Amino acid sequence: QVQLVESGGGLVQAGGSLRLSCAASGSIFSINVMGWYHQAPGKPRELVAAISSGGSTNYADFVKGRFTISRDNAKNTVYLQMNNLKPEDTAVYYCKAEYRRVGSLATFGSWGQGTQVTVSS
Repeated sequence: QVQLVESGGGLVQAGGSLRLSCAASGSIFSINVMGWYHQAPGKPRELVAAISSGGSTNYADFVKGRFTISRDNAKNTVYLQMNNLKPEDTAVYYCKAEYRRVGSLATFGSWGQGTQVTVSS
């Protein structure tokens, strides 16, 4: 079993910054892609940013230039630095990891429990 634990959400004024962290633990052989998604009330969950084990990144258009994703492979941790936050960024932010377990060739996916980000105008 692999667990993802997110932290760093909260309430911030528009134009402010937050940094989210997500640490993976458990029977992990390797983690391929780690990513952040968000889900606002009444809307589907959507990709915010993702990063491969080699450091290649992918961003949703609505966060380009404002958010930065990074990871520490030694700590199995991914970060999301969010700058110039806007009220429309308000959502629950979820971490996701695609990984291989020790002793298995299969690829699995796990989600974190989510952390609330609220941006006031």
